[in-house]
Amino acid sequence: MKQKILKIFALGALVTFGCSNAQNKPKVVLDNFFNNEKKENKDTKVLESWHYTWNDTTNGGFSLLGEIFQKQGAEITTLTTAPSKNDLKNANVYIIVDADIDKEAYGGKANLIDPTTIKNLEEWVKKGGVLVLLSNDNGNSEFVHFNQLAEKFGIHFNDDSINRVKGREFEQGKVTVEQGNPVFSAQKLYMKEVSTIDVKSPAKAFLTAEGKNIGAIAKVGKGTVFALGDPWCYNEYIDGKKLPTDFTNYQGTEEWVKWLLKQVK
Repeated sequence: MKQKILKIFALGALVTFGCSNAQNKPKVVLDNFFNNEKKENKDTKVLESWHYTWNDTTNGGFSLLGEIFQKQGAEITTLTTAPSKNDLKNANVYIIVDADIDKEAYGGKANLIDPTTIKNLEEWVKKGGVLVLLSNDNGNSEFVHFNQLAEKFGIHFNDDSINRVKGREFEQGKVTVEQGNPVFSAQKLYMKEVSTIDVKSPAKAFLTAEGKNIGAIAKVGKGTVFALGDPWCYNEYIDGKKLPTDFTNYQGTEEWVKWLLKQVK
């Protein structure tokens, strides 16, 4: 009888250890509330979330980005509500992309970032959370409420648009990364129609285009905030099908993902 108990105990310990390993995977949570675009599936006629979502395999989706996170050992999930304190306990990285304006939001009414969300995220970052804020350019993203969050960390997205590209003149969307960049190796990235960023302490600019800041990083408490004026790593620009080969968006996305996961405490 004692031997059976020991075997069961040992098995239980093994299972617990396995679960512990799974639980220790960095958890990357993608917002699907402040960006809440839906369209009808042509086959099922059911409304589905799309545009900057993990399961969207079209040009505007994040399916390839999700795969990169998973290859680096992260677990990816989606949050369809404003983040509560309890939700954030289960997140290491939380990503908000292209906050909706009314014309883009499901039902024609955008979910705006509110004071409770701002307080929850500010406290979570200070405790070690990694917050990613990817804006868009003028006319394609909400700025007032998004900035109320970003400004808690010394970051302000300007309601403007640079790196504008005409047709297939891809060079107009060039972003040159210099040697010594804290996130990327020296390379040539493509970012089209980007909002510029103003920074003050604790934020520091780390990326520019047309001589203006488009990326910033802030270290706050034990956590990190990463901000960029473009949702630059969606499928269309990292799948290798559209851009000339001297643009290295897939490589840059891999480097960015590795950098984000290194910030996880």
